[in-house]
Amino acid sequence: MWKQENTVYADEGMTPEGHGSIRSRPVSSETVSAFIGTGVTFKGVITYSGTVRIDGSLDGEIHADGGLLVGAEAVITAKVSAGSVVCEGAITGDIQATERITLRAPAVIQGSLKTPVLSIEEGVRLNGTLEMTAPVVVQQEPSRESKLYPVGPSGRPLVKRVDE
Repeated sequence: MWKQENTVYADEGMTPEGHGSIRSRPVSSETVSAFIGTGVTFKGVITYSGTVRIDGSLDGEIHADGGLLVGAEAVITAKVSAGSVVCEGAITGDIQATERITLRAPAVIQGSLKTPVLSIEEGVRLNGTLEMTAPVVVQQEPSRESKLYPVGPSGRPLVKRVDE
């Protein structure tokens, strides 16, 4: 049930061996922190850091700062908040992502979505509302870069620099 050594993939499978139906390029360099397999039913609140893959049934809430991968066989009835969500299964409830939501066929979503980036593949059914938020911007300290000034053919500045 718990896996920690697999790389998370969004297109060809969860692992290099191709397990699961979420396919091709890595979602992130993180590994799957937890895995709820097909046939497993979970009721309650899940809170985690990292990435979780759900292929079974979940009824409750999901709170994460990492990724949530929902397989094609998954049935989730929950309020979801995560960094990123990649879904091929069924989710009934509100989904909020700080980074992005990716919906892949044959996903069925019943509820509201709130995210800065949304990707929907043909064949997905979405019944609900959508709110596009501004992306989270990391504030950087101002750098002390040198300013560029025009120079003439002799290589001498054409204008007098103020900072001299």
